[in-house]
Amino acid sequence: MMNINLSHGTATLRRRFRNAGLSVLTTMGFAACGDHRTPDAMQEMTMKPSITYLHLLRHTPFFTSLTTEQLRWVIDHSNEWETEAGAVIAKKDQGGASAPDTWILLDGGWQVHYNGHTFASGHGDAGKWFNMGETQGADCALITTGHSYIMRITEADMNTMLEQGFTFGPHLEAGRRYYQSIFTTTQGLNCPCEVGDFAAGLD
Repeated sequence: MMNINLSHGTATLRRRFRNAGLSVLTTMGFAACGDHRTPDAMQEMTMKPSITYLHLLRHTPFFTSLTTEQLRWVIDHSNEWETEAGAVIAKKDQGGASAPDTWILLDGGWQVHYNGHTFASGHGDAGKWFNMGETQGADCALITTGHSYIMRITEADMNTMLEQGFTFGPHLEAGRRYYQSIFTTTQGLNCPCEVGDFAAGLD
């Protein structure tokens, strides 16, 4: 049996598996996602609903310690998107119910824009998840740096997972320390830029 290391080049493998899966779904007449796009936090159509595959999720750093049953629960209680570079995933004063939810980077990259600084993360870094609650009310934005796959878990579902013993603890603690370092060491700096300027700079 071939042993595939999914810790490197997972975006290519993810696209390959998705394309194969969507081909089957199309043949069956159930290709529901298609090219339908949804707006990001800036109301730009940079996001497309995507299918979450258990065998890929199992090798995604945030979820590697979960059981198969727990992984299935995550899939049933989350939403995944494929995004373009420059998609604004979350920002201060974002409306809607998604503001307090947790975003997880499955593949690709994103960065926090705050006070003239950018803080980039990959899916294996401490900043592989993001929640506006960790920003201490800062005027910031989370923007993808390339073609990426991201997942949103609602606040209620994340709380349920933690109550049920899903082992996210080490990832959450590392992320909290990471975001605390960002929003405490750069508070004195000012930035005249707008979120749209940040996104445009990724072209």
